Amino acid sequence: MSLSIRNQLPGTITAITPGEVMATVKVYLNGGQDLTAAITLDAVEDLGLAEGTAVTALVKATEISLATAPIKSLSIRNQLPGTVTGIATGGAMASVKIAVAGAALTAAITRDATTDLALAPGMPVVALVKATEVALTTA
Repeated sequence: MSLSIRNQLPGTITAITPGEVMATVKVYLNGGQDLTAAITLDAVEDLGLAEGTAVTALVKATEISLATAPIKSLSIRNQLPGTVTGIATGGAMASVKIAVAGAALTAAITRDATTDLALAPGMPVVALVKATEVALTTA
């Protein structure tokens, strides 16, 4: 299956915590980072997810925010450190390419944000992703 979602991070499930309707799924990414996805219990069952299952975490570029350093006291659990490898700007938006351990990400942010953060290739950044914005697929 081909997808328009370019941010595809392979990993292995390390824990599943079910709730009444949703579950949090902890994924250890191949690059060595931990990622949390919040998905429905139906999805956990339909995909046959369990500890040890190989998955790919999918994140749309528009769902990645950037910071110039890790942020404490924040509800966003997924903070992936990386380095800016390229920036393409348009009239209102920018596409920022980021190298993280074991993968590459693309963040779609406003052009103003790239200016305010003084983003440039080689600069360290932290990609922020809410757990509810992470989808999972099995390999």
